[in-house]
Amino acid sequence: MINYGIIGAGMMGQEHIRNIHLLGDARVEAIFEPDPVMANGAKGLAPEAAMVGSIDEILERNALDCLLIASPNHVHVDQMEQIAARRPLPMLVEKPLFTTSEQAERVAKLSRDYPAPIWVAMEYRYMPPIAMMVDRAEEATGGIKMLTVREHRFPFLDKVGAWNRFNATSGGTLVEKCCHFFDLMRLILRAEPVRVMASAAGDVNHAAEEYQGNRPDIWDNGYVIVDFDNGARAMLELCMFAEGSRYQEHLSAVGPSGKIEALVPGPTRFWPEGLGPAPVPQLVLSPRNPKGEQILDVPVDPTLLEAGDHNGSTFYQHQRFLNVLQGQGKVEVTLEDGARAVAMGLAAQESARTGQAVLL
Repeated sequence: MINYGIIGAGMMGQEHIRNIHLLGDARVEAIFEPDPVMANGAKGLAPEAAMVGSIDEILERNALDCLLIASPNHVHVDQMEQIAARRPLPMLVEKPLFTTSEQAERVAKLSRDYPAPIWVAMEYRYMPPIAMMVDRAEEATGGIKMLTVREHRFPFLDKVGAWNRFNATSGGTLVEKCCHFFDLMRLILRAEPVRVMASAAGDVNHAAEEYQGNRPDIWDNGYVIVDFDNGARAMLELCMFAEGSRYQEHLSAVGPSGKIEALVPGPTRFWPEGLGPAPVPQLVLSPRNPKGEQILDVPVDPTLLEAGDHNGSTFYQHQRFLNVLQGQGKVEVTLEDGARAVAMGLAAQESARTGQAVLL
C-alpha cells in the first residue's frame, strides 16, 4: 500500500484524491490545504487522511511514501525546495512547474540533485485518444511536417483567491493552460523548439471581474506558432469562450503519407443533459493513398470520467507513477520536460506582448 501526502487539495487536488482511491494499491495518508472550504471538501473525499497545518507537519508523517503537489502555480518551486531540504520523498508535481524565468535555474538544480523520482503531471499525454495518436502518428503520416493543436473550451474556473486570474501567480495563460500543449508538441514531434511566435489577448471573459481592486490580466484566446529543430512546425489555437463546441481538443498531424487526428470532448459534467449522450473521443486516420477516412471511437471508462475532468488521464498517469514507486517503471515526464514546456509558454507570452518572434 502506497501512502500519499497531498499538498494543495483544491479543485485539481481533489481530482487527484478521487483517482488515487481508484488505484487499489494506494491511500491518502495526510492532506495540507489552508483554505477551509477546500480542506472540508478534501476531508469528505478522504476521511482516512490526517488534516495537517503545514508542509513541515505533513513531512513528519512516518508512513508517507510519496507527495503530490497541487498547490497554486507560483509556490511549486518553493515547496519542492522545502521538501528537498527536509525529506526528499518521491513527488508528483502539478503543471506548470514554475511561473517565471528566474525560477528555471532552481528547477534545474532540483533536477540535478534531487535523490528521488519527480514526475510532472502532464495529464494530457494520457488522454486515451491522444495517447493512441502519439503511438500511431509516425506510421500514419510518414513523418510529421505540420502539427495543429486546437482547444476550444470553457473559461478559467474559479480558484481559491483567484490565483489563476493573474499572470504573477499563474504564469499567464500560455504557461498555465498551454504548457500541456507545448509538452505534447515536443512529445509528438520528437523534436525541440527553436522559434516561437504568438498573438494573444483577453477579449471576452474577464473584463468585468475585479479582485481586491485588481483587474485580471490573463488572456482568453490566442495563436502560437512554433518552429522545431527537425524542420517541423506546430500551431496552437486557444479559445476559452467556446464551451459550446462538441469536442474540446482537436489535434491534427500531417505528413507525406497522410493525416491523423485526435478528438477529445470536454468534461462530462459540463455536457448538457438535453443534448443526449456526451461525445465519445475519436481517432481519425486519413491516408493519402488509398484515400478513405477511418474513424475509431476511443471510449473511456465512465468511472474514470466521473473521477475528473481530464478524460481519464489523471488515473492513467497515477497508474504509471505508482509503477515507479513500486520499482516497476520509470519517470515518463521529467523535470526537464516540465521546464521545457514552461520555457515555451514564457516565450509565447513574451512574443504576444512584444509582437516579436522569440528564439529558444
